[in-house]
Amino acid sequence: MPTSVEGLLKMPQSELDELFTASTAGPIPNGPAKGTAIIAPGTTFSPEIAKFVTFFVWEGKTFDAAHGVLTNRLLHFGFNAIIAEVYKGDSWLDGKECIVLDYSKTSNVAQWIRDEIRLIQPGLYLGKVYWSKKRLIDFCLEFPV
Repeated sequence: MPTSVEGLLKMPQSELDELFTASTAGPIPNGPAKGTAIIAPGTTFSPEIAKFVTFFVWEGKTFDAAHGVLTNRLLHFGFNAIIAEVYKGDSWLDGKECIVLDYSKTSNVAQWIRDEIRLIQPGLYLGKVYWSKKRLIDFCLEFPV
């Protein structure tokens, strides 16, 4: 299965789900990661939507593994906001261990959001976004290796 960002954008939802379920949680990451939203996966629109979201809305996340938190980098200016707790827990997708990005206690804006990530190759995590247990979109995080 392709595990580059470009490859992930080309994969249909079923293959993204297979890749996620076949992967292990890996270590809780530390430091900044470039984020890519995966919306309309496997379509010709997915790369263009990802570019738009990255430029105008969300650039990625910065993890502080020692303290079990992260901040999201928003807008094109790298504005750090929307804090989440980070810990290992069971995935809502398949019940296996994942890294949970939990906004329920740390954000009034995103308190209904829960992200789950798993390591799919060194420096690259695949994620799922939930809104009150309803799956919304996928995303990936690239860390310097």
